[in-house]
Amino acid sequence: MWGGLSQVIGSVCTGSVEAQLFCFCSGQSVVVVKQRHDGSAMDAVDPSPLRRFVVAKRSITSIFDLLLDFVKDGSAFVDAAWRSDDLGPVAMEEQSLEMVSCATKLTAIREVVVRRHMKVAFFGRTSNGKSTVINAMLRDRVLPSGIGHTTNCFLRVEGTDGEDAYLTTEASNERMNVSTVNQLAHALHMDPTLDSGSLVRVFWPKSRCALLRDDLVLMDSPGTDVTLELDSWIDRFCLDADVFVLVGNAESTLMNTEKLFFHKVSERISKPNIFILHNRWDASVTEPEFIDEVRKQHLDRCVSFLAEELKVVSVDEAPQRIFFVSAKEVLSSRMQRAQGMPETGGALAEGFHERLREFQMFERTFEEFISQSAVKTKFEQHTMRAWQITEAIKAVMDAINIASADRKICCLEEREEQRDRLDFVRGQINRLSDSIKDRIRTLTADVSAKVSKSSTAHIRSLPVLVDEFRADFNPSPETLELYKSKLLRHVEERLVDGLDARCSVSVLHDLRDAQSHMTDSVRPLLSSSVQEQLSTPPSSFQLTYDLNLSAVCADFIENIDFQFSLGWTALVARFIGATNAKRALGGADPQPQVRVETPSVPLQFCSNPINRLFTISTFKDELVVSIATGLVSVTSRASMTVLVIGGVVWRSVGWRLIALSVSVYGVLYLYERLTWTNASQERALKQQFVEHATRCLRAVVPVTSSACSQQVYKELWSTFSRLTQRVDLSEAELEGNVRQLSFRIQRLENIQRRSKAFRNRATELETQLEAFSIQYLQGN
Repeated sequence: MWGGLSQVIGSVCTGSVEAQLFCFCSGQSVVVVKQRHDGSAMDAVDPSPLRRFVVAKRSITSIFDLLLDFVKDGSAFVDAAWRSDDLGPVAMEEQSLEMVSCATKLTAIREVVVRRHMKVAFFGRTSNGKSTVINAMLRDRVLPSGIGHTTNCFLRVEGTDGEDAYLTTEASNERMNVSTVNQLAHALHMDPTLDSGSLVRVFWPKSRCALLRDDLVLMDSPGTDVTLELDSWIDRFCLDADVFVLVGNAESTLMNTEKLFFHKVSERISKPNIFILHNRWDASVTEPEFIDEVRKQHLDRCVSFLAEELKVVSVDEAPQRIFFVSAKEVLSSRMQRAQGMPETGGALAEGFHERLREFQMFERTFEEFISQSAVKTKFEQHTMRAWQITEAIKAVMDAINIASADRKICCLEEREEQRDRLDFVRGQINRLSDSIKDRIRTLTADVSAKVSKSSTAHIRSLPVLVDEFRADFNPSPETLELYKSKLLRHVEERLVDGLDARCSVSVLHDLRDAQSHMTDSVRPLLSSSVQEQLSTPPSSFQLTYDLNLSAVCADFIENIDFQFSLGWTALVARFIGATNAKRALGGADPQPQVRVETPSVPLQFCSNPINRLFTISTFKDELVVSIATGLVSVTSRASMTVLVIGGVVWRSVGWRLIALSVSVYGVLYLYERLTWTNASQERALKQQFVEHATRCLRAVVPVTSSACSQQVYKELWSTFSRLTQRVDLSEAELEGNVRQLSFRIQRLENIQRRSKAFRNRATELETQLEAFSIQYLQGN
């Protein structure tokens, strides 16, 4: 029996007042209670076991705060990694959703943990003193109490940080005065708005009750014998209770209604913590000779009920859950002490101090059990859930770390390939440039040779081209200019057509081959995107032959005046040439002539054959010109000699032969004069034009061939420049890819570092959860 376990262990003096220290055992704890010299008990001097729950709650809330911040940061990190499409499959949407789900779960769990409190529910038959027990624990008359059926509904008493007490109902959150609780919850007043299943919340200042400072909630209930709705009571008010207190009447034994209720509770809750208070034990004083037997009878029945019927504790542990108290005495004593009056004042039965100590022992034992039970039941499941969340987050971070490492390896390999490709393209384009330049030079030289050869061949066929020309001819100046312009246009068109027919096809074929060769050579150096933009060279190129014959032959002056073929001028021109004839007959050359000095040395002494021929030719020309000049002059000695010789001939052959010769000469002159028609003039003009055009065209052949080769050179170089621009684009694209891959590798490394950091943080939080579990959960 608890009274028999009490033991006085010593006494101390505090000033002029002596105090005794009493010690009694409750499970594994030792309760030290101060008692005054007059025998009244005081509050426990060691900290309340309820603080364990408060400290544990603060600790687990702090861990959940850290964990929630950690999960939010991790969720943002995973979401960013998942939405980074350029990084590849580093994170998946499922992982992001899982992190969001973890954050949501942790938020909900934290809110639950913050609202968690220790709850003790008091049940028993009507008028067994449930409200009085709660008032005694609160050290004030908070709940309605008295004889008969007093409590009409459930009353929940919890602490408030304010200085004013108030209450609320389920129907309204309006704060009402605590004195109203007698009108609301007292059965005698019978408020029609409340029934036995209603709840009234009473908020009592924590400063006025130390018991409520530690998140403790006391639940008072109507008598279990006034309703049949026990199941609804259990569902609404009992499932979250940590300790149940069955308040019985020491003057009677346990009733079936009480047993039935706790049987239902035991079915819903696995091994509930149940305490049994035999209230009104002060009535045993009237029969002191039976007190031990009655106590033993109640104790045996309660042990049997707890250990054998409910099976919530063992037979050895059951007596520690059973107490014999007088709540009314304790309440009266504590209220008197609070008012500064002696605790033993008033009508207190014999043995009050023992009953007081047993009530205090109940409070202490109940506090230890509820603290241990609440910490385990309120926080163990949430701790395990938090542990599971950290494990899930570690798995996500490990997966992201592995995926980032794999992706980083792929990016490193790809970057190396891009760099090798870039070096290859740069080296290949340099070698290809030299090769293509050589081919362009060779091709342009071939074009120049082809055009030169074809032009020379067409110049030789110039008489045929001129002879094919047909147009109205008239020696008048206006018509003659129009005729010459048409002749020039005809000859130029025919020459261009001939060159185009003989050169353009082969040149264009060679040009296309060179362009295709350049394109095929450059194509392997281009990226796929640039290759798609690569187009074939335009087919609009045409080789143009700009002879500009009108400008070349602008100095052509025709001579279509009549000239007798046997005339003196014609004969002189036939023998000494047209230029020398002009000099001889005209007396002066319109163009300054370079005087060639005849060497004074004899011809046989000219050792150089070329100089010898040049000297002989020059000497003959000068001799013929001098003779002709002398003959033309009537007063010259040569003219006189010719006349003398003519006279001699005349006398020798006779005048008839001379007259006949003169007649024949005149007939020939007349014939040629009559046959000098427009057609003859046109033929003479064409012949003169052929001679002049041949000389001019031979002079412009190099210019024309060079112009054609330049056209081909520009076309090929334009094609190659266009291709090199594509290669530059590919190089720029490769350089951009290398930079992008380098940046991507840096981001992947950052993701790896952050995923490792998040994993380490998860491990640190797991360590804190493990420490919390060892300190508050495993020791229970």
